[in-house]
Amino acid sequence: MIKYLRSTSEVFRVLFSFWSTSIASELEYQLNLVIEIISVVANLTGSIFILSLFYSPTTNLGGWSWHASLVVLGIYTILDGYTTSFLHPNLSRIVRHVQNGTLDFVLLKPINSQLWLSFRIFSPWGIPSILSGITLVIIGFINSQANFSIKSLLLSILMVLSSFIILYSLWFLIATTSIWFVRVWNANEVLRSTLVAGRYPISAYPESLRRIFTFILPIAFLTTVPAEAILNILSYRIAFLSLILAIAFLFISKRFWMFALKFYTSASS
Repeated sequence: MIKYLRSTSEVFRVLFSFWSTSIASELEYQLNLVIEIISVVANLTGSIFILSLFYSPTTNLGGWSWHASLVVLGIYTILDGYTTSFLHPNLSRIVRHVQNGTLDFVLLKPINSQLWLSFRIFSPWGIPSILSGITLVIIGFINSQANFSIKSLLLSILMVLSSFIILYSLWFLIATTSIWFVRVWNANEVLRSTLVAGRYPISAYPESLRRIFTFILPIAFLTTVPAEAILNILSYRIAFLSLILAIAFLFISKRFWMFALKFYTSASS
């Protein structure tokens, strides 16, 4: 009988081993780092330029000042780096595991299969985006003259973690459907393109789109809500709702994965 990893320390040791080998493998192609930095700088410059088109000395964007909007853009950039480092390199492989029958080997490993499939690989190429996003958030926060407190800092970290969980759960839910469908990666690309809307405050959109980005695709909880927490303008009701949403999405993704495995036909069967 397979003995599964039980303690948190064992899980972290395994993840550290995974990520060490991933980084060593990726750094064989060091030119990729230069290309990624150039790409991040170009994308960030383009995003800031487009954002600047909505502003003038007498206007704002949905009630958000220029510097406050930079915080939203910074959160989006951090999430984009998170996607590059974890979601894209890991979840895109689920389809191949199903097609090639190698999912059998994953299911036999002494580790939770969802954890293995989600965090087996760490790509360092998302780090420039994450650092750029953090820089934007700091610049926006300082210049927006928002009030700083330990309580708001802790709430901000909690809201960013919630956005990570929600984004991960959405991607994993779509990737799980590869048990039944082959071309689900197209759906993930559509999701990634839709999430570009998170570069701007949710209040900048028309009412109909705001409802969609809040209740159907929770884009508001990915970027705007964490930004409001950082700027110390987030209501506790919305913060609580964000936490509940993150927990619910994570629970659903786990249950849906277990449900999907009932329909998986092993390559050896």
